[in-house]
Amino acid sequence: MQNVILKKSNKQISGTVNLTGSKSECNRALVIEALSNGKVKVENVSDAADAVLLAGILRKNQESRVKNQEILAGGEPLTTHYSPLTTVDIGPAGTAMRFLTAYFAIQDNEVILTGSQRMKERPIGILVDALRELGAHIDYEEKEGYPPIKLKGSFGQLTSKISIKGNISSQYITALLLIAARLPFGLELHIEGELTSRPYVEMTLAMLETAGIKHQWQDNVIAITNQEFTTTSIHVEPDWSAASYWYAIAALADQAELFLTGLTPYSLQGDSVITEIMANFGITSQFRDGGVQLTKENKPFNHKVFDLKECPDLAQTIVVVCAALGHEAAFTGLETLKIKETDRILALQTELAKMGVKLIENNEVYQLNCSGKFIPERMFINTYHDHRMAMAFAPLALVIPELEFENGPVVDKSYPAFWTDLAKLGFEVQEIEA
Repeated sequence: MQNVILKKSNKQISGTVNLTGSKSECNRALVIEALSNGKVKVENVSDAADAVLLAGILRKNQESRVKNQEILAGGEPLTTHYSPLTTVDIGPAGTAMRFLTAYFAIQDNEVILTGSQRMKERPIGILVDALRELGAHIDYEEKEGYPPIKLKGSFGQLTSKISIKGNISSQYITALLLIAARLPFGLELHIEGELTSRPYVEMTLAMLETAGIKHQWQDNVIAITNQEFTTTSIHVEPDWSAASYWYAIAALADQAELFLTGLTPYSLQGDSVITEIMANFGITSQFRDGGVQLTKENKPFNHKVFDLKECPDLAQTIVVVCAALGHEAAFTGLETLKIKETDRILALQTELAKMGVKLIENNEVYQLNCSGKFIPERMFINTYHDHRMAMAFAPLALVIPELEFENGPVVDKSYPAFWTDLAKLGFEVQEIEA
């Protein structure tokens, strides 16, 4: 495993960054492509490790289905039987676990879905219960409510109406919506309580709409009938989550002129709200020439409470920026952070303590206390196998003379070129053996 040492000799930043395709969009598009039986094609596939992994799994499953159909049709002798997937290890890819659980639940073949040790600690029970209610046959291989799980195929729909809590991971809801049009009786999904991460659900429905799948959303009920996909292509936008780290860098710089290619103001991604959030830190966003220009302006900081329930993946980035600037902001909507790649609340508290900053929880409101803040000469960042911990803390190189990041390649999960892009824009990036 390699660590990364990061330095920046000055606090000026300028240049152009070409971002990879959105992991969130790409993962949805890949499942839609697989469910469409070839009618939908995905353009600008992300090079994020999670997306590459999911694409490979879906491709192999599709190949096995085609081969077996040829055999059943008499096209090849049985001795050439193409074995379907039996065990699928998705490593730390949480989105893939949720989406594939729903996808394989309605396939014919038997599959065991497993992952990393952390994945085995992340709950899946709410999604499994919903799929079982619909008619899926799923067993737990180890701990009740957690991966690994065995999906036995032979799906027979029992009902079209199910309920699911809205304040849990939106990926559970998306997983169900993605397969809805393939269910014989369609799906009527009742969302209980307030919907967390609503933009991610809206993204899913918009992408399904692009592929010809209509829906109705009235009050807390989303309904999708059994229907066919249309022949089309889905173009994956650049990743606004990745863009957020460059906004953070601009916010901590004395001077910043950055151009991020391919981004538009009309995005399906909820994390595009970073343009509004970072305006509080003096970052202006001008959309032109096929991208967005970021410029740093000096302005007083007035925003004291950030509600991040619709964009929880931005939480680490914004918290770190506030801590670095000594802004004692408060944050809400962070409930889902504890079941991500790591317990992101605890990880933030642990790492911020290394510069004397406290993140204090009080009845689901998180308050920064910067009264003991200091700037160390050097800071070691534990990443907890979490790509966003590494990238959210990287902008601190504009404040702290030297940073060392545990497990530098962890960024491959969503932004493989992150360290390379930093080096292109004047950061000193050194890989060392841990």
